[in-house]
Amino acid sequence: MRTRILTGIALVAPVVYLAGWSPRWLFMAVLLLLVERGLYEFFFISRRTGTEVYPALGYLAAALVCAAQWVGLRHDGLLALATFAALVLVILAAALARSASLGGYLAGVSVTVLGVFYVAFNLSCLFPLRFSEIATGFAGGREIMFFIVAVIVTGDTFAYFTGRLFGRRFMFPTVSPKKTFEGAVGGMVGSMLAGWICMRWVWRTADWKSALLLALCVGVAGQLGDLAESAFKRCANLKDSGNILPGHGGLLDRLDSMLFGAPVMWLALVMRSMMR
Repeated sequence: MRTRILTGIALVAPVVYLAGWSPRWLFMAVLLLLVERGLYEFFFISRRTGTEVYPALGYLAAALVCAAQWVGLRHDGLLALATFAALVLVILAAALARSASLGGYLAGVSVTVLGVFYVAFNLSCLFPLRFSEIATGFAGGREIMFFIVAVIVTGDTFAYFTGRLFGRRFMFPTVSPKKTFEGAVGGMVGSMLAGWICMRWVWRTADWKSALLLALCVGVAGQLGDLAESAFKRCANLKDSGNILPGHGGLLDRLDSMLFGAPVMWLALVMRSMMR
């Protein structure tokens, strides 16, 4: 626990700077590193299940999705979604030449495509949330980044301590034996509390109903992301996705909630901009 806390404290300053004040090129450089490392861990998990993967195709596709986020800022990140759709076809075709046997083709392509979407596209949604017109037009990229980080971190913290103190009914014991319904409710309360605080002192242009609804959606998505990553690890009989972060495990172990929360936040703001 001590190592976990110290690692978390050490990450505060870099995360705050990156979310609020880093230039666009630095944000993208760090994002690309996180995406490629996260994809590496996802492929590691997949291989442990005995599934063939195509890492070279996956890493290249992940980089192209991130590049599309930069190029498509004026389109609120929608270009990255179109790029991913095109890359699915490319991976399907290119994997034919790289398959050791057709028996592993379907599983290998499916896992590679899933990894690009799950890690690269989902995490790259942070870039338009920080710099695109849906961010600057609705509130501001800095405010939105602080909002989503606060909602997810507070939700995870409340879920952990609520579950430890009051947890009695387990949600999915075969997936995550310590996750309880009481902890999930505590996490949602924590997320909404963080959303309300951000609305009052950080994101002052948002009304309280919008802030609470977004916080609830992002918080629930974050908890689902946590469960999904736990399910991946259970399939491979792994406790952690890696050991890059002392006390936390792998990068996916730390970003699992963000991998669901970021695209939900992005989708909510895109839908709002379309209805204006």
